[in-house]
Amino acid sequence: MNQRQMAFQGAVMMQCAVALGAFGAHALRSLLTPEMLEVWRTAVNYQMAHALGLLLIAALAPVGDAAWLRRGGTCLLAGIALFSGSLYALALTGWRPLGVLTPFGGAAFMFGWLFVILAFYPHNSR
Repeated sequence: MNQRQMAFQGAVMMQCAVALGAFGAHALRSLLTPEMLEVWRTAVNYQMAHALGLLLIAALAPVGDAAWLRRGGTCLLAGIALFSGSLYALALTGWRPLGVLTPFGGAAFMFGWLFVILAFYPHNSR
């Protein structure tokens, strides 16, 4: 992903997070148990935080190592799909085996931020 694509993906993920948050607060409030509604909220919160991360990475691209930033952004996007996606599906279906995907999304988030750190590591200068 280049800088422009990353900014685009971040904005799309933010828009989706806002829409999914509103959907959860209004349409799902009476349909989900309090526990599953909290799972939904967790998915929205992580999606929003990491979508902002994508926008931040895109903004910082001119001053960081582009290759590491691309890796980081790709991992954040994968993390949103795996972590938040599995939690959305779990909340809607109640099917607990979906939770097996969630840690992979969490690992993708951690690797993504590690790659961002490496993009700005002092000995990793351009």
